[in-house]
Amino acid sequence: MDVVLAPDIYVNASIALGSPPEQAVRRAFGGSRKPRTSAWVLERVESMLRAVPEFKNHAVAQQMTTIRGLVEVVDAEEFFIEDWAAALTSLARAAGVDRVLTDHPDLLANKSAGIEFVSSDRWLAEQAVPPPPPRP
Repeated sequence: MDVVLAPDIYVNASIALGSPPEQAVRRAFGGSRKPRTSAWVLERVESMLRAVPEFKNHAVAQQMTTIRGLVEVVDAEEFFIEDWAAALTSLARAAGVDRVLTDHPDLLANKSAGIEFVSSDRWLAEQAVPPPPPRP
């Protein structure tokens, strides 16, 4: 997988079935390798889900158990508290990828050195386009 997922993608996928974030998560989890994430991302996802009135505590716990079972947690220098761009850039580097999947407008405008922030719509479109044919 060529991306790591930002917390907003996990949350939107959890609450908006059939949405582009949910489709992107299904595709990411359907690969041969587990998507990589960090404890920082998991903490943000859990916090955000707890803020959704429709998600009761047992539902949040169940969703987090599901997510944790589907990902590989990597150490990503998690000293960032609220700087999402820095935390996600660090995660991408620790995961060995150069892209972060997010639908957060502020993050999509971010220009971190060597790390590209892409939307779920754009990433899904890229996945649907076949690679170019080999050159003769």
